[in-house]
Amino acid sequence: MSLFTAGMKRTERPPDRARLPAPRRAARTRPYFSNQIKVTHIVTEPTLDVVAIGNAIVDVISREEDDFIVRHALTKGGMQLIDADQAEALYGAMGAGLEISGGSAANTLAGMAALGSKCGFIGQVFEDQLGEVFSHDVHSLGIRFETAAATDGPPTARCLIMVTPDAQRTMNTFLGASQFLPASALDLDMIRSARILYLEGYLWDPEQPRAAMRSAIEAARGAGRQIAFTLSDAFVIERHRADFLKLIENGEIDILFSNETEICSLTQKNDFESAVAAVAGKVPVLVVTRSEQGAICIKDGERHQCAAAPVEKVLDTTGAGDLFAAGFLAGHVRGKAPVQCLEMGAIAAAEVISHYGARPEADLKALMGGLLA
Repeated sequence: MSLFTAGMKRTERPPDRARLPAPRRAARTRPYFSNQIKVTHIVTEPTLDVVAIGNAIVDVISREEDDFIVRHALTKGGMQLIDADQAEALYGAMGAGLEISGGSAANTLAGMAALGSKCGFIGQVFEDQLGEVFSHDVHSLGIRFETAAATDGPPTARCLIMVTPDAQRTMNTFLGASQFLPASALDLDMIRSARILYLEGYLWDPEQPRAAMRSAIEAARGAGRQIAFTLSDAFVIERHRADFLKLIENGEIDILFSNETEICSLTQKNDFESAVAAVAGKVPVLVVTRSEQGAICIKDGERHQCAAAPVEKVLDTTGAGDLFAAGFLAGHVRGKAPVQCLEMGAIAAAEVISHYGARPEADLKALMGGLLA
């Protein structure tokens, strides 16, 4: 596949493609929690709004006929994890299409950047063609991305997406280099410079990135910054529930993002309200999305809610939670009231589910209207 930026068509392949290989101020304490983490660095005014750590994935999207799905023994409309050999074979068989940076946290930053927020991203790519695609694309959005590409190990992660004529999306994900982000790759100064450190729950699963995120939490806490965490998926919660609950109990999370299924999984409660009540008193800000039922935010014990933003037709829910977080955080860093943050999240989510793909296509600033004022 030829190298190109987001939105450009892939029209040809190289004949012999290689194998995918501010002023000082007093340090603030946190009276909300009894188990506090000591501020170890001078707290200065942040120069970035959010720094996120997440999977660095390239989405490769092509339109294929149904016989392609059958020929490659894929499950139409489903998602499966694949290994490097499978990724290479499918990548080579796909027709012309699009290549665009992806991943949950990166999607959130793309939405925030579109709303004018200053963002930085930390994630692992390999020194290969798709690694260059990811880096170029993220930089084009105005997001700082300086993590050195790996030169050993698996190639850059990719999600190979085949869209059939009936608009079904068949996704095949190879996690590759993104699962091997070491703590040594962290830019601690950039983390300390951000108002919020945003962590992607998906990346808590592999050992190296999990250790890196623990180091990032320590650095952000030492600089007096806030930690936002997204639970990502029930399967991640099932594997790491004890870790997540310990982070919450220790007061290491300031803003927790979840959907209805995830909050019930985390607390092992079937009743939504009981699940919310079990967590709400343990984090300063809890945000829970409920699809067509809107979303709620409980901040310092006070509950706020908003309805889902209207959508003429839902075409693809990929990235809905990511863009909701983008809108909410863009409002939060501007000091907006919780209900306004919720409304911004709902608008951003509604935009992304109105078309295919997990990145906004419309002008999010225009859609927000007076909410950004």
